[in-house]
Amino acid sequence: MHHRAGFRVLGIKASRRKALLKNMLISLFRHERIKTTHARAWELRRHAEKLITRAKKDSVHNRRIVWKKLRDKAILTKLFTVIAPRFSLRNGGYTRMLKLSFRKGDAAHIVLLELLDREENDSSKKKTSTTPTKKKEQAEKKTLASVS
Repeated sequence: MHHRAGFRVLGIKASRRKALLKNMLISLFRHERIKTTHARAWELRRHAEKLITRAKKDSVHNRRIVWKKLRDKAILTKLFTVIAPRFSLRNGGYTRMLKLSFRKGDAAHIVLLELLDREENDSSKKKTSTTPTKKKEQAEKKTLASVS
């Protein structure tokens, strides 16, 4: 029976599992969305939501507790100054899981785990230039020359 099991083992040893979750937490907070398997996402979601709840109250005690999990100064600062204030009015449910597809090799369920209310990065948006390209300029010159 599977009663009162505290976490998913994920088929790996404890030290590797802790390292995997730490690295995935850092990636989630850095990029605010990651693509992973369904089982890993469920386990990661539990840890991420607890850390965001801790970060909503900025104190030395909470920073030290979150530091024990993350060990990344830049991500710790981002979590307490950027991410947690966005969720100050929300009582939980800071993440969303969207089912994408199946992995080709082993048919594992792949999901997109992302933070709600995430800010779009400038790099993810398509950059459109306001100045016309050379081809457009040449076409405009030809039309002007043919008209006159």
